[in-house]
Amino acid sequence: MSVVTVQLGQCGNQVGLELFDVISNDAREAQRRTYGSACYDRFFHQTTNGELEARAVLIDMEPKVINHSMTKAAKSGKWRYGEKSHFSQKQGSGNNWANGFCVHGPRNKEVVEELVRREVERCERLAGLMPIMSVAGGTGSGVGTYVTQCLRDTFPKSFILNHLMWPYSTGEVIVQNYNSVLTLAKLYRLSDAILVHENNTIHRICSQLLNIKHITFSDVNRVIAHQLGSVLQPALTQDSYGTYSRNPLGELVTSLVCHPEYKLLGVYTIPQMPSSSIAYSTFTWPGLLKHLRQMLVSNTKMEEGIDWQVRPPSNFERTRGLPTHNFNRSLANLLILRGKDVYSAETGNFEEPALYTSWLPSNEAFNAWKSTVPFDKYEKSATLVNNSQSLLLPLDNIVEKAWNMFASRAYVHQYTKYGITEEDFLESFTSLEQVISSYRHLC
Repeated sequence: MSVVTVQLGQCGNQVGLELFDVISNDAREAQRRTYGSACYDRFFHQTTNGELEARAVLIDMEPKVINHSMTKAAKSGKWRYGEKSHFSQKQGSGNNWANGFCVHGPRNKEVVEELVRREVERCERLAGLMPIMSVAGGTGSGVGTYVTQCLRDTFPKSFILNHLMWPYSTGEVIVQNYNSVLTLAKLYRLSDAILVHENNTIHRICSQLLNIKHITFSDVNRVIAHQLGSVLQPALTQDSYGTYSRNPLGELVTSLVCHPEYKLLGVYTIPQMPSSSIAYSTFTWPGLLKHLRQMLVSNTKMEEGIDWQVRPPSNFERTRGLPTHNFNRSLANLLILRGKDVYSAETGNFEEPALYTSWLPSNEAFNAWKSTVPFDKYEKSATLVNNSQSLLLPLDNIVEKAWNMFASRAYVHQYTKYGITEEDFLESFTSLEQVISSYRHLC
């Protein structure tokens, strides 16, 4: 089954480009071994000339990034975007969610829907749709939210997994918190799941793990693409009896989103290191999984700086309801292992009931997928897709900052002039405060 990505705004198109590059490179290696054809069918289709075209629609309100993405993909010699699979115009959304959602989105609705419908019709079987977007700007967040709403209306029975880039805490644009709140509140009603990458975290990975001195957006996007690819590439599910997962988005959502109040997903990946260091490194499954589990428990997205003092509660503490400070409680976890001797990896520590909420049995809350094919240069690698309290703090911070601005009505007129009312803001705050409360009281 195939996945159609919808790349929205500057960030969405740049991340999408890197993602397809990672996937195509991995598929070429895997083709000599196991899942190459399954991967190609999932993300690409072949033209009559035998060329690989990405199953993607590119949308931006300015043409520069789309032109760059299409040119770079074609020059790779491995794959390309479809010549008619993109849409742009000459005026952006000015970092204003309301401009994107209320003006540019409705104005270009028909052409965007037709582009997506045409791409969907080229799939023999559709696994789902994956919009890729930032929450900080105007086109990615505003137009992206509007497009997601259209996708939900047009394909009501299809899985929709939104991939979001969370803004830097120090600020990219002054109204980024408004844009983020409006985006998240809407998507929580529209999307089946929301997979989040935080710019702050990815930046630290580039600096501290990959030793990149002068970090660019391309460096950040490559790390995101690596993590996304490690999730989306074919793998054997526990009950698949030797066949690769048929519906990657559906099985991901089914494994992790068991309640509509909990849709936020994070990603932990190990190892992450410069290419020059891999040849001198030895990886073992016990070592990788021990570190990955503690990354989960302490909510640390990097293997360096793990707080080994944080632990899940003991049976004594659980039965008496005693508090456990800083422990990251999970609703559900999906562990994806790739590489040599993968079936020797012992995953029992991830099934410990203390890691999970009490109202969902741990054998239902935890799933593991495996592939014997190494991924993206690592002999062994592990990725944990996680529905937990890990995004509680950054979400709370964004809502608090947006509320402080709204309380003084700062920049609100920039939104009301495009049709967003103060009641829309208040509804968004209320919606996200309920999400925060639900995750905070997960027990």
